[in-house]
Amino acid sequence: LQATNAAAVVTNGPCAGRADEAMQDVGWRGARVIVDSDRPGWTRYDAASAPPLRDFADTAANDEALLYFTSGTTGSPKMTVHGCAYPLGHETTGRFWLRAGAGDLVWNVSDTGWAKGAWSSLFAPWLAGAGVFAHHADAVDPIRVLDCLEKYPVTILCAPPTAYRMLVKQTLSGRTFKRLRHCVSAGEPLNPEVIEVWRKETGRQICEGYGQTETTILCGVFDRMAVKPGSMGLPSPGVDLDVIDETGARLPPDIEGDVAVHLDPAPQGLFLGYKNDAERTNATRRGNWYLTGDRAFRDGDGYFWFVGRGDDVIISAGYRIGPFEVESALIEHPSVAESAVVASPDETRGEVVKAFVVLVKGVLGSDALARELQDHVKRVTAPYKYPRKVEFVEALPKTISGKIIRKELRDREWKGVKTHG
Repeated sequence: LQATNAAAVVTNGPCAGRADEAMQDVGWRGARVIVDSDRPGWTRYDAASAPPLRDFADTAANDEALLYFTSGTTGSPKMTVHGCAYPLGHETTGRFWLRAGAGDLVWNVSDTGWAKGAWSSLFAPWLAGAGVFAHHADAVDPIRVLDCLEKYPVTILCAPPTAYRMLVKQTLSGRTFKRLRHCVSAGEPLNPEVIEVWRKETGRQICEGYGQTETTILCGVFDRMAVKPGSMGLPSPGVDLDVIDETGARLPPDIEGDVAVHLDPAPQGLFLGYKNDAERTNATRRGNWYLTGDRAFRDGDGYFWFVGRGDDVIISAGYRIGPFEVESALIEHPSVAESAVVASPDETRGEVVKAFVVLVKGVLGSDALARELQDHVKRVTAPYKYPRKVEFVEALPKTISGKIIRKELRDREWKGVKTHG
């Protein structure tokens, strides 16, 4: 409320109480509109309705239109400003990634409060002429999701990796999704093991997409592309996406660097900046490049492979280790439900890999299981990448959009250690 300088809040009954608390805390005095119930101090939406506007503002492409907060996985959330042309950037999202068209029904299993809602619940399906399936739920219930896919004519499923990880832990044999023809995932990398289990059990391939709150889709698995499980795919049409070094030079294949978007010309849908935060906006530029903050490499076919957020990469005894590869190895083990890998301080190596592991229901953590997981990672990756520290936890810290907040775990590890950046 303070950061946006909002003039009004429109919400539903379950959220109104929390909104009242926040308004009281900051002394906010704007208009309050509630859509589905009565509440003192609030105006009902139907009572506040008015005749349709017939005079429309003459807006320019770069006039401010939307504000979205980032997920805050690496720090405090940033308020991202998008212009009036932003929705047009989702033409690619809808037609080439969602592969939507007239007659399709798109279900986006994501919270509406983050930018993924704009991707797959609003602009992308609308531009493609597709319908949108809406299901109200306080949290993702994997059984309910599977039931809905069987009962309703959903043709395209878009879900975050957290949801797919939950779905593949359920009994999928015997389930029939007669209308479902296409599945996509975005928000953070999806482990290859999950992609393979879903493909084997349902016959549907999950196609990943890569983008940010600051952008539309930058990279993905599009129609008629060969699928490389675990890859981010190829750059979107019209987007000059590459891996660059610290000078802004393009790197050759198989060399890790910064994922960046060339700004000549800037792709449709790129954000205008962070609201009232020129310092962090300027930090996203390196010459004529927009820096995503992610690290990756390209293979010989041009496919991008995610390594990690810049702050998440672990440097242990001179080796650079991406957390995603270790997490993908861990989830292949039948005892692991999910995990998060971060750097932990070590006097000899500087940093070592530490894994926070959530076990599947009914499995108990033990020293023997920790050693088994360590040996498993050694076998499927490389010996130097295994987690030298393993901690079993009940749950992982996550944003409202379901992304793992590795920064919180990393800060816990480095608390009181002055040498960590």
